[in-house]
Amino acid sequence: MTPATHQTSPARLEARISQETKALVQKAADLEGRTLTDFVVASVQAAAYRVIEHHQTLKLSIEDSEAFVDAILNPPKPNEALKSAALRYKQTMSV
Repeated sequence: MTPATHQTSPARLEARISQETKALVQKAADLEGRTLTDFVVASVQAAAYRVIEHHQTLKLSIEDSEAFVDAILNPPKPNEALKSAALRYKQTMSV
């Protein structure tokens, strides 16, 4: 028995733009030898990936990077609250 194939139909996206903007985008598409639709879809997709990557990337300053590495290499000794929490965790998980 072969698995069922799920085909999804393309979604539609509409936008109202000025004639000047449409002419600009059309010229760019023509210069790349693409259709207007292909150019717009590829451009929007590339922009979406850039925005998502920008928001998902953690950027640290030099000082932050050094503090992070120092905390990993030289972790502070556990305080009483942490020791108590660890003990409660062990007691809860061993039941």
